Amino acid sequence: MTPTHLDRTMMALADPTRRAILTRLSRGEARVTELARPFDMSLNAVSKHILILERAQLVRRRVEGRDHFLSVNAGPLDEAAGWIDKYREMWEQRLDRLDAYLKELQATDSEDKHRKRKGNGRRRK
Repeated sequence: MTPTHLDRTMMALADPTRRAILTRLSRGEARVTELARPFDMSLNAVSKHILILERAQLVRRRVEGRDHFLSVNAGPLDEAAGWIDKYREMWEQRLDRLDAYLKELQATDSEDKHRKRKGNGRRRK
């Protein structure tokens, strides 16, 4: 996935209206007018959201006469998920190393406190 393609995918997913459209399309193909119905905005505004989804290749359009049917194209979502997973794995590794280091510090600190307590219990001659 090229950075431009990934950028378009992420930009398209950044908007809650576009995510809602994708959620609806995940249940099956729909007409543009069906997609617009639940939103409190004009058909033109919903069409602009759909255009952004199309530019990101997240939806496909099929035209039959005057009807325009849209469906989800999961390919870019899979590619974005792969990119995210790569960084998730890296951060998990880093956090695991940090956790191990903090546990080591905590164990060392506990040992130091234990030694100090033992040392304070001795009598001076």
